[in-house]
Amino acid sequence: MANESGVRIPRWLTPINRAMVAISRVGVPLPMALLTVPGRKSGKPRTTPVTPFEYDGVEYVLGGIPGADWVKNVQAADTAELKLGRRRRTVRLVEIPASESEPVLREFPRLVPTGVPVMIKSGVVTSDDPDEFAALAGRCVLFRIDDV
Repeated sequence: MANESGVRIPRWLTPINRAMVAISRVGVPLPMALLTVPGRKSGKPRTTPVTPFEYDGVEYVLGGIPGADWVKNVQAADTAELKLGRRRRTVRLVEIPASESEPVLREFPRLVPTGVPVMIKSGVVTSDDPDEFAALAGRCVLFRIDDV
């Protein structure tokens, strides 16, 4: 299945994401966070697993699949809830301009190695080459996470 950006979304991704959300809700700790944001059309809360990471003392999250619905929802929302374990935070996700995102994206494969296989299977990148990730600037959205 390809989204409107032409990126192949692995068939297993949506069911796995749903399972991760359900597992987290029953209290099982996960190595990722849950991001909840109002749907841009329905206004209903939409939750997706994300992997926040730190670069140069700043916390980020990458919209690793171009055109992903959760990214569009974040872009339309003022705030979101980020839940890691039992800790919940109200955050604002600030989109980083492509011109400023390259150095952060270059470090993504080292900082978030668990995210690389999904991006490869989705056809976003072909390897864990840092230059290939830096070239995603302007194609994949990088958000800075600010506490509200």
